Amino acid sequence: MKHLLLALAATTALSFPAFAGDQFVDTTGFAVSGYDVVAYRSLHQNPVGSAQPKPVPGHADITAEYNGATFAFATEANRDTFLQNPAHYAPQYDGHCAYGVSKGGKVPGNPELWRIVDDKLYLNITKNVVSFWEEDIPGNINLAEGNWPGIDGKPASENPIPNFSSHAPVK
Repeated sequence: MKHLLLALAATTALSFPAFAGDQFVDTTGFAVSGYDVVAYRSLHQNPVGSAQPKPVPGHADITAEYNGATFAFATEANRDTFLQNPAHYAPQYDGHCAYGVSKGGKVPGNPELWRIVDDKLYLNITKNVVSFWEEDIPGNINLAEGNWPGIDGKPASENPIPNFSSHAPVK
């Protein structure tokens, strides 16, 4: 009987969606500060130790909802691409700092401090943090992946991104 109850409880638990934490949204009201998450894939990625190109601003009238947030896009084609597989294009860790998650915390990610690794978009909070992140990107991702399940369900950070002026999508 005990095994039957455990099996029933497991089946019931697996039939409900997993609840995740919220996407980080800054004062713009948009995920990733209104930058187009699909457009990151078309930018030239600079080598480790070099600053990345500026991301592409989205438009306030070309948007899609995902993970409790509004994402803005530069083109309708990018929005449509996003809608086909939003989890693929959205930043890892709900837009929180990848290095912060590797250390067990949930702080905002700066959309201008980005890197695509293994076809996934990662954000970090400050230039200094980027240098720590880049010392061992695979190791930091491994730590973050281990930490994320324990902090994912916590509320999104409400902290501002240091040394960053939030980008408002183009109207």
